[in-house]
Parts: sequence; C-alpha cells; structure tokens
Amino acid sequence: MNSNVTVIDHPLIKHKISMLRDENTGTNEFRKLVEEIAMLMGYEAMRDLPLEEVEIKTPIETCMAPMIAGRKLAIVPILRAGLGMVSGLLQLTPTAKVGHIGMYRDEETHQPQEYFCKLPNPIEERLIIVTDPMLATGGSAVDAVNQIKKHGGKNIKFMAIIAAPEGLQRLAETHPDIQIYVGTVDRCLNKDAYICPGLGDAGDRIFGTK
Repeated sequence: MNSNVTVIDHPLIKHKISMLRDENTGTNEFRKLVEEIAMLMGYEAMRDLPLEEVEIKTPIETCMAPMIAGRKLAIVPILRAGLGMVSGLLQLTPTAKVGHIGMYRDEETHQPQEYFCKLPNPIEERLIIVTDPMLATGGSAVDAVNQIKKHGGKNIKFMAIIAAPEGLQRLAETHPDIQIYVGTVDRCLNKDAYICPGLGDAGDRIFGTK
C-alpha cells in the first residue's frame, strides 16, 4: 500500500459499506448511508484541519480556545456521484465552501471526459477534499486533481468509499503529494471497468436513475 493511502478500518464504516453493497438497499437508504459513511470518513480526513486560538467567554471566565481557522476548507465532489458525500462532510464543517468538477466516463474507452469545473476562490489557500464514492480506474480522480492543481490548489485530499486496487495505485502514484482516504479496497475491476464486488453504479443508486 502506498504511503499516501489510508484505509479507514472502522467497524461502523465496514458495516455501512456492506449495507451499501446489498442490491436490495433502496435509494433513500442508500443515500443516507453514503452521507453517514462520508461523515465518518471525514472525521479522520479532517484530523489536520488548521486551528486558531479565539477568545471566548464561558459562564465562568474568558479564555482562549481552539477553533477551526476560517476560509480554509473546500469540498469538491466529482459530479455526479460525489455529490452524495457532500452533505455528510458539511455536517462536520457547515461553513466549508463547495466546488464542483463534472466528469463522465466514455462507455467505449472508459476514459474520463470533463464538462464542468467551478472552484471556490482563493483555492490555493484551502484544504481541498475531493469526493467520489467509487475509485475504479482512477481516470476521473487523476484528472480532477490535475484540474484543481491547474487552478492553484495545493493541499488536496481525496475520499472514496470503495476503491479498486488498480485505480488506487494509479491515483497514489500519479499524485504522490495528496492524501487518499478509502473505506475499503475491493478485489479488482471487471472487463467493463466496474469494481468487483462493488455496489453497481453509485450515481444511479444515489439518485434513483438507471
């Protein structure tokens, strides 16, 4: 495993991922599970958020207390499935800015095609958390990080719920300067570049489309 990869090995995350995999899990429950897993993973991924000392007044006295430094966090989902993880992270950090990167996968080449990129300014000052539930070939993830770097982003983390070994290695080696957090690493990709055993198409299951 690459040094910039963290598998968040927690019983709650394992349990909720197993529920995600079940083909009988409906859209509403699936969406809630993705939010919950993102929040649990975010707790670990945000461990190094910058803090600043702020003066507050308790019922007893005035003191200096640590607070998360302002204007320091951006959440950037890869559309569309990455949107499902945003609300879970925003429960932890409601003041975070949210950007968007739009990608779709060419069904023949399996290569990512970008169609939209909108990032909070100034992006270079922020810790950026890129979200996508599935890290399959790694193409979309690599391209999304490339785009963020082109716009000036420097401190980047990537969060995926399920990763294939192939995509995880590709992302980790292409961008060794970013931290990657995953909930579990699955067996492999099949001939159609779907993760096995995986959970199917995360976007379709989050949004109830086919």
